[in-house]
Amino acid sequence: MKLMTNEIEATLKPLYHYENSGEKPVAVLKYFDPTGSWSWYAAEGQKQEDGDWLFWGAVDGFEFEYGYFTLNELQHAKDGCRGMQALPIERDLHFNPTLLSELSR
Repeated sequence: MKLMTNEIEATLKPLYHYENSGEKPVAVLKYFDPTGSWSWYAAEGQKQEDGDWLFWGAVDGFEFEYGYFTLNELQHAKDGCRGMQALPIERDLHFNPTLLSELSR
C-alpha cells in the first residue's frame, strides 16, 4: 500500500497553515498500526528537501498528542519486528476528514 499519493499531496495543507489561518485543524489522513493501537493523523504536510514528508497533526498512542512525524518514520516503524508484528503501517482508506479536536479521547 502506498502511504503517500498525488491525491493526498493535493489535499494536505502546507505546514503552519493552521497556525496562521485561525481555522480549526482538520485531519485529512490517517495512518495506523494494524497489529497495535497507534494511529497518526495528518492535517498538514510538506515534502522536504531530502524527499521525505514532514507531517503535523496528532498521534494517538500511549497518549493523544499533537506534533510532527515523518513518512520515513512510518515506513520504518516496524523494522526489526517479526511475525504478525512486522505488518507495516497502513493508510486508512475509509477515513473521513475530521477536526483534530474531535479525535482526542
